[in-house]
Amino acid sequence: MQATIAAVHSDAASAADTDWAQIVALYDLLLQMSPSPIVELNRAVAVAMRDGYPAGLRQIDEILGRGDLTDYHLAHAARADLCRRLGKTTEARAAYQQAIARVKQEPERRFLERRLRELG
Repeated sequence: MQATIAAVHSDAASAADTDWAQIVALYDLLLQMSPSPIVELNRAVAVAMRDGYPAGLRQIDEILGRGDLTDYHLAHAARADLCRRLGKTTEARAAYQQAIARVKQEPERRFLERRLRELG
């Protein structure tokens, strides 16, 4: 299933050309087969791209609000990115800081720190 999702991504020339409705539908199937907060997070990002950033942000906030993925840096990074795209600079900054506090890999840390600096 994840290979199919990756194939849909790779078939598109850009994020704008990606069939986000198909990706959300595939994540729906994956959630039925193998439910997990990480699959929910990935689906929330796809929902943001399909339905708008506020829709995806609401879903990420629900996941984090349940206490799921609070120690997972990518949940905070995804939240930060959606907040950044929505112009919610203060929230984006806080979410990037949460992600940086949890990240283990140095290249990811540098990326997140660069994003945080770009917020000003």
